[in-house]
Amino acid sequence: MTDAPPAKKTAGEMINQYFRDFGVLKETGREYWGIQIINFLDCTFYFAMLTIATLYLSADLGLSDRGAGRTFTIFTAAVTILLTVSGMFCDWLGIRQSLRLSMWSMLLLRGGLVAVTVIPGMPHRQLLAILLLALMAPFTAAIQTIFQAATQRYTTKRSRSAGFNLWYLFMNVGAMLGGAAVDFVRLVLKVPNVHIFTMGAITAGLCLVVGETMVRNEAQVRAADEAAEPEKEKAKRKNPLAILRDIIHEPALARLLVLIALILGVRAVYTYLYMLMPKYWERTIGPDAAIGVLNMINPFGIIAGLILFIPLANKFKVYSLLVYGAMVSAFSLFPMALPWQVYGLGIAQAHYVMAFLCMVILTVGEVLWSPKLYEYTAAIAPPGQEGTYLGLSMLPWFLAKSIVSWFSGDWLTRWSPEKVSVDGAMMPLQQALIERRLDYWHTPSAMWMILGLYALVGCLGALLLRGWLTQGVRFKSEAAGA
Repeated sequence: MTDAPPAKKTAGEMINQYFRDFGVLKETGREYWGIQIINFLDCTFYFAMLTIATLYLSADLGLSDRGAGRTFTIFTAAVTILLTVSGMFCDWLGIRQSLRLSMWSMLLLRGGLVAVTVIPGMPHRQLLAILLLALMAPFTAAIQTIFQAATQRYTTKRSRSAGFNLWYLFMNVGAMLGGAAVDFVRLVLKVPNVHIFTMGAITAGLCLVVGETMVRNEAQVRAADEAAEPEKEKAKRKNPLAILRDIIHEPALARLLVLIALILGVRAVYTYLYMLMPKYWERTIGPDAAIGVLNMINPFGIIAGLILFIPLANKFKVYSLLVYGAMVSAFSLFPMALPWQVYGLGIAQAHYVMAFLCMVILTVGEVLWSPKLYEYTAAIAPPGQEGTYLGLSMLPWFLAKSIVSWFSGDWLTRWSPEKVSVDGAMMPLQQALIERRLDYWHTPSAMWMILGLYALVGCLGALLLRGWLTQGVRFKSEAAGA
């Protein structure tokens, strides 16, 4: 006699179970919640800073579009590179000391950036501001590492999955409020963009207070029935050079790198959010464009998606969800690739509608594909090399940030400049669009069409190579291969 298969849960039951799973966080202590408060505070500043950075570099410091893009490239690329080594320093100093050093440094650097920007007659203002921004990179990388290491440290094995889900949730709540902070500074207070960094100095001070009062222990949290990791198991771990030698000869590595290359255009869309769109919106909608509100749509949708979709995700094949979700994100650029007159509205209203459609479609795609990239990476990795392969899966983010950031100023100058030349005279871009003085391939719509097609072609390539890219892969969440 065989046991009857378990009854399938309804969507409502799975969502209820998702919330019940957070109940295991009662096994965590004060330190875990302190880290999540700091995570929320710092992410509020960080995502506000990403949104405002190029506007700050141009409007407050006087850099050109190219200069602002390339300056911010140095910061974003340095953060990504330093993420590969910041974990070693976190392990060396410990979570509390790393947190204290990073937040004190951020308090001083952010405050210093405000000072050199607002003090009248400051000599070498641009150079000093760029130097201070560059010095923030190692501490930005360290903070991201601290959050992940601390979430691991201050959760039990049972509560770890829920702990990381809540960490990601807090991060997106911070990102959403960061968008609101941008509009509060620009449109309500009507003060210069640099005062986002004033907010950052305040949040760093609050993080220090929370860290000193709530994060006071560094011991690994374990449940009463949870044993420490045996020393023999620790000794079996390979060193990084040995792992690197092994993966070079693995065919799985080639498949992962091909997939990464194919979805690079989709991953780059998230870089456009802060390197291209703020200036594009300001120049097509007007100087009072609600840039922060538009950038709130994505994290708000991610929060809703985490709650509603994650319990249902295992009903779908991993690779299919990855590729088709990436296609959805690629399509997000096409509403902005249409001429604004198609929407039958004024130019500002039309561009708000275009931006809203873009952000909604992008968010739906992200909820579908982004978690599945990490699941695919873990599934394709040989046993014992999951961490190395997951690290390699960050390559598209590094490449997208570096390439897009470097050339963003050139693209803005080519397709979405502040002013355009019409019959030998300079005219604001918005006015030229209203008067239809530019052909399609010299408008911002052409930029989005080219970038959207690039992203979509990569997704189609991933679909065509499905058989090879999933060869030998078995996903834990599926009964059969993808």
